Amino acid sequence: MLSIRDITKVYANHTALSGLSMEIEKGSIYGLLGPNGAGKTSLIRIINQITAPDSGSIFFEGEPLQPKHIGAIGYLPEERGLYKKMEVGEQVLYLAQLKGLSRKEALTRAKNWFLQLEIQDWWTKKVEDLSKGMQQKVQFIATVIHEPPFLILDEPFTGFDPINAEIIKQEILNLNRKGTTILFSTHRLENIEEFCTHLTLINQSKKILDGKTKDILNSYRSNTYKIDFIGNLDAIKNQIPHHFELKSFKTGAEYQEAEFKILDGGVNDLVSFLLPHIQIQGIRESIPSIQDIFIQKVSQS
Repeated sequence: MLSIRDITKVYANHTALSGLSMEIEKGSIYGLLGPNGAGKTSLIRIINQITAPDSGSIFFEGEPLQPKHIGAIGYLPEERGLYKKMEVGEQVLYLAQLKGLSRKEALTRAKNWFLQLEIQDWWTKKVEDLSKGMQQKVQFIATVIHEPPFLILDEPFTGFDPINAEIIKQEILNLNRKGTTILFSTHRLENIEEFCTHLTLINQSKKILDGKTKDILNSYRSNTYKIDFIGNLDAIKNQIPHHFELKSFKTGAEYQEAEFKILDGGVNDLVSFLLPHIQIQGIRESIPSIQDIFIQKVSQS
């Protein structure tokens, strides 16, 4: 869908992007991650043709990115851009027509979206009379109403309570199931792990991690397991075979937790060793979260 090749952008003495390349597959939900100032916003502005790169190129569905592609992109910015004195319904119609819809088609789609998000009573309200979360729903409709094949979402859940965040999340997933490719920028890393198929992590203008989310998580597996148990682990500490490493030990109100790293063999071997001595309540593999990986990679870079 989008091929970003060796993009560089410099503002005065600040390098915002340095030789950045990404390949966003059609039909993917692609997470764009990075700490503040990493270059995410600069990249999004370049894709939207708000600014231009100093060097490098972008291809949209195989063609060099051009002004004609703007209508095929939906953009939900982190800083919202609704006209506060304008009525909600008329504003959505106006923005839809800017994206090429006729007023008749815009009216049909807007009414459907208002019903779907249960905001049909807001049609004649002014934006300034809505809460931040309510404004966010209106902005979301304005972003997707022209049914763009490529969608850029920058912190889409800002201002939402958990219930409305879940509603919008399901709408995003529905759009993706229907074929929309999504570039998703957020600091809420649990969202990346939950439904992004791919991700790129940038820091200080450069890409430091890139790939399928599942593959990245798997690459950080360390063959480490947490075991909840009842019993006396202290009594067998000196008997633990050399191919099992006891990394941590915690005592809770109802059970204890130990973390083992398996240096040789498998988890069944560990369980076989422990069962004669303790009662195992649960076992789970310790896989770093995207947040853990994010912190580690940014710190290293």
